[in-house]
Amino acid sequence: MKATESGRAETRPPRGATTRALIVGPYLTRTGAPAKASPPTRSMKAPLALQSGLPQARSPADRLAEATKLADAIELDVAHSLIVPVTAIRPATFIGSGKVAELAEMVKTEDVGLVVMDCALSPVQQRNLEKAFATKVIDRTALILEIFGERARTREGALQVEHAHLTHQKSRLVRSWTHLERQRGGFGFLGGPGETQIEADRRQIGERIAKIERDLDAVKRTRALHRRQRRRGTHPVVALVGYTNAGKSTLFNRLTAAGVVAKDMLFATLDPTARLIRLAHGESIYLIDTVGFISELPTSLIAAFRATLEDVLDADLIVHVRDASHPQSEAQRQDVEDVLAELGLDRASHPILEVANKIDLIQKTDGGTQSPAIPEAIGVSALTGEGISDLLAAIEDFLFSDRDIFNLAMAGADGRGRAWVYENAEVLSSEEDASGGAYMTVRVARDRSAELVKRVAAGGGKSMLKENVRDFRLRSQARPRR
Repeated sequence: MKATESGRAETRPPRGATTRALIVGPYLTRTGAPAKASPPTRSMKAPLALQSGLPQARSPADRLAEATKLADAIELDVAHSLIVPVTAIRPATFIGSGKVAELAEMVKTEDVGLVVMDCALSPVQQRNLEKAFATKVIDRTALILEIFGERARTREGALQVEHAHLTHQKSRLVRSWTHLERQRGGFGFLGGPGETQIEADRRQIGERIAKIERDLDAVKRTRALHRRQRRRGTHPVVALVGYTNAGKSTLFNRLTAAGVVAKDMLFATLDPTARLIRLAHGESIYLIDTVGFISELPTSLIAAFRATLEDVLDADLIVHVRDASHPQSEAQRQDVEDVLAELGLDRASHPILEVANKIDLIQKTDGGTQSPAIPEAIGVSALTGEGISDLLAAIEDFLFSDRDIFNLAMAGADGRGRAWVYENAEVLSSEEDASGGAYMTVRVARDRSAELVKRVAAGGGKSMLKENVRDFRLRSQARPRR
């Protein structure tokens, strides 16, 4: 471990170098007594399930396996991984002194260059462990930040990652290095003590955070403009959300042919992508792929990526993509819903359609499209295409079941009426005759149907209401009589 000129330890190894890592899972046992000393920071608190005495949804083995995959995502060479049962959080080192000594010996014999603690460490705990292990130590939050730093491709993504990283780093400026002594200020021997290096670092980080927040405000305004433009086109917005590696990007590519990066890797997608797609019966929707969620996602990351996740807040329908083949699918569902709740979303305020992906990896108990592991969800395989038509039909039925479809014959001179139609309804098809008149098939919200009929009639045109969507589909593109 070495210090940079600013006094902070380097986290990222040189390009091309492979860092040997030790993954430690210091998980509280269910029967363990709570910590005697109240943790001074939120990061030291036990998970909610442990605080309340409820059983944990995930086993320690599953949690360690996920931590190992996170390490693999940034190509760390995992030398060893192990579970360390914790009965009470130690304020100084999180784990007991005996286990600290044992791990220090393992770090030395295994030539480990990085220890990843799959928990939230306080700055003091991190510093003490680094001293004991004589190597760099990072916690779960820092590991996720490293992954996000590798994945960010757009300026927006880079800003959000840097904001979260600096916010995390600012709380970890502790007196670890000799050059953090007080520097003399003023002139000559009359100079005062001046500011410490820590204070200078904090000030510089604070200034950088403030600048990033101003830049992110501009990003939010730009994304809000894009959302308004999408709304102006009257196309509904459908957002894909889900646990990381649930197959959202693969499903997005299947539906849109967008070519978004899709790998069997945690957080393969970081920057959001939106595409306009046309459904089977003429309807068009905006489909948005978003960053994946994960258990114990740091609050700072949720706040930093709020500019991106605002697309989810504005969606007409949220499609929750779940990995039906994963043994912890139900626990992952709860993690995703916890993050959505922190954003202000729940099933009562926003419609959520559950999709069970990767059904090609599980055995079906019947011939239907429902997943036996997730009975209430629509079963699909983004890889093979199985169940995709059922998913699109479900999206179509949900979004357009409360809209009326009209065939219109509009006079050529009724430009004002035609402009109203384009602004307030979705034009499914349009054809002009020699006199300039238009024959249109449009869909409009039911509460605007009466106004549509009135405006078309006022312009000298005619309108014919289709009885229902299903009937319209069967009769295809039949247009009104001239």
